[in-house]
Amino acid sequence: MSQKFTILFDLDGTLVNTAPDLMLAHNYVMKKYGYNERKLSDVKKLVGRGSKVMLTRSIQQMAELSGKIKKSDDVIEEMTKEFIDYYSKNIVIESKLKDGLLNFLSWCKKNSISMGVCTNKQESLSIDLLKKIKIYDFFDYVAGGDTFDCNKPNPKHLTDTIEIIGGDIKKTIMIGDSETDSNAAKAANIPFILIKDGYTEKKANEIYHDHLSKDFIDLEKIIKKYL
Repeated sequence: MSQKFTILFDLDGTLVNTAPDLMLAHNYVMKKYGYNERKLSDVKKLVGRGSKVMLTRSIQQMAELSGKIKKSDDVIEEMTKEFIDYYSKNIVIESKLKDGLLNFLSWCKKNSISMGVCTNKQESLSIDLLKKIKIYDFFDYVAGGDTFDCNKPNPKHLTDTIEIIGGDIKKTIMIGDSETDSNAAKAANIPFILIKDGYTEKKANEIYHDHLSKDFIDLEKIIKKYL
């Protein structure tokens, strides 16, 4: 029996529009430590490499603009713990599924397509979010940023997930919203679908992709070409 087709998904900005809740947690911590709050458009450009990287980049940007001294690594570790604590308690306040996602996931299940999540968000937070937003049961495996000893853009994050699912790298496609996803897929030699208006500073034409889509509405038309 031939192996099933597999789709790997990024989480933040791809499956779920999580930026509003990430902004709430980000601004809670920043305000507590004496920094200005950031707008939603700013936070969307900072997401994608995990919470510590997000906070570090945010602080660096504000330090450059205001001349404020950057926090030490110890303080950033402290801020990251507070961010995760606050975010975990407020993970689905304003987060919403991307347009067309539920119908697309249902179509994939009906067509016996294996599905996995590869995200740089912590595994426990990812699973909690997917459960609370009621799409967890669609996925065969969820690999967070701390699941393996590496994460995106390292292609091993994707290839290890494919192996666990029991998929075939030659029958796999990746769907994501940023260059972090794109670079991982390209390095793994997996076709990549880019979701527009992602959590990135780059424009769509600056990110490598095989296909470009606004959302998940009618996305099965692209997938059918690979089945």
